[in-house]
Amino acid sequence: MAKRKREKQRWSDLPPARRRAIVVAGVAQVTLQLCALIDLRRRPAARVRGSKRLWAAASFVNWLGPLAYFAFGRLP
Repeated sequence: MAKRKREKQRWSDLPPARRRAIVVAGVAQVTLQLCALIDLRRRPAARVRGSKRLWAAASFVNWLGPLAYFAFGRLP
């Protein structure tokens, strides 16, 4: 059996609701990352669990990095 090659879907071919969902998810991801980076920049190193550089790098891991920083990286 020969596998059929899947055609790439173009942005213009997507339904409007799906396009909106992708844009909203992208904006949310960028906003979350910016908030994490700003908080990291303003927070003293003594109030961050671990290396600030490591958390900054981890914030670039989509969704998981910024959420992990807010959940585990900040000390009270």
